[in-house]
Amino acid sequence: MKSSPHRHTPALIHLSAIQNNVKKMRQHIGQKSDVYAVVKANAYGHGAVAVARSVHELVDGFCVSNLDEALELRNHLITKPILVLSGIVPENADIARSLNITLTAPSLAWLKIIVSQPTEIKGLKIHIAVDSGMGRIGVCDVEEANEMIALADQHGIIFDGIFTHFATADEKEESKFSAQKEKFDAIVAHLSRRPEFVHSTNSAAGLWHQKEVQDIERLGVAMYGLNPSGNALTLPFELEPALELKSELTHVKTIHEGDTVGYGATFTAQEDTIVGTVSIGYADGWTRDMQGFHVLVDGHFCEIIGRVSMDQMCIKLEKDYEIGTPVTLIGRDGAQEITCQEIAQWRHTINYEVLCLLSDRIYRVYQ
Repeated sequence: MKSSPHRHTPALIHLSAIQNNVKKMRQHIGQKSDVYAVVKANAYGHGAVAVARSVHELVDGFCVSNLDEALELRNHLITKPILVLSGIVPENADIARSLNITLTAPSLAWLKIIVSQPTEIKGLKIHIAVDSGMGRIGVCDVEEANEMIALADQHGIIFDGIFTHFATADEKEESKFSAQKEKFDAIVAHLSRRPEFVHSTNSAAGLWHQKEVQDIERLGVAMYGLNPSGNALTLPFELEPALELKSELTHVKTIHEGDTVGYGATFTAQEDTIVGTVSIGYADGWTRDMQGFHVLVDGHFCEIIGRVSMDQMCIKLEKDYEIGTPVTLIGRDGAQEITCQEIAQWRHTINYEVLCLLSDRIYRVYQ
């Protein structure tokens, strides 16, 4: 999708906030482990390359979701270690090896395909994934892990790490977390040998279970200033939200009693109403269920009326503002603020999704 800098609907990315969040997490967990910045999904909507460059000297490596995300970083001269967290198409392993990109090995079956390829794989680095209770990818027992280590050794593949992912580190109830930790620790304890990196903690685990951080802390959504638990758990230190979403009024008019707004005529004016149009819609990730929520104009909350369209939406104004008047969708205006978490609660989802849905059409401005 084409980025649209002339549309006046930018996401303002405060790189200093991201940097400060990294520094705070390092202080919180201590210096015993590496910190890998998770910049998958375009750095949770913040821009992977810009974010990676801004924290390059503050972190020890990066995590991405797929090989193409890793290649984007390498193509922009990001030189530190990169770990691909999902299993990739095995036929592309030689590309990863040539660019010193570490792959996740999700199973023995996957590794067997890797070693059967006619391409050069000697020197490829892998981290074995352990399914300790997440149910997505990974080995479930030490026997499979040890078979993978032996097969890797046989073909010159470097067994560089082993990791798992906690499903409930952001919840008050800790029985599932403890069960996953126990299973992972048992598998690691019975490996034929320990790799350089053993890791299990994401943002939530690093925040609320910092004593469990091992060789790598995988710092994700907290780096961008959001609470991984939503509002379920209190943060141990303040995080700085890094993203603001702004727009402006492109049209202002008065409609009358009985007039309707939007597809499906889901809003009917009960009286003369001043309506403003804003250039954002569901193609930008501002979903249709935002009808009834609000934005900020001139420090005042203004209701979103009618269905959100693909490219535009309408809001109810307190007075007749000029075209070009700023509109705040995420962030602060005067004494008021709209947070990602409030939007997530309105949508019955999580703050991660609010950020990740912001499409490339929204122009990112770095400050």
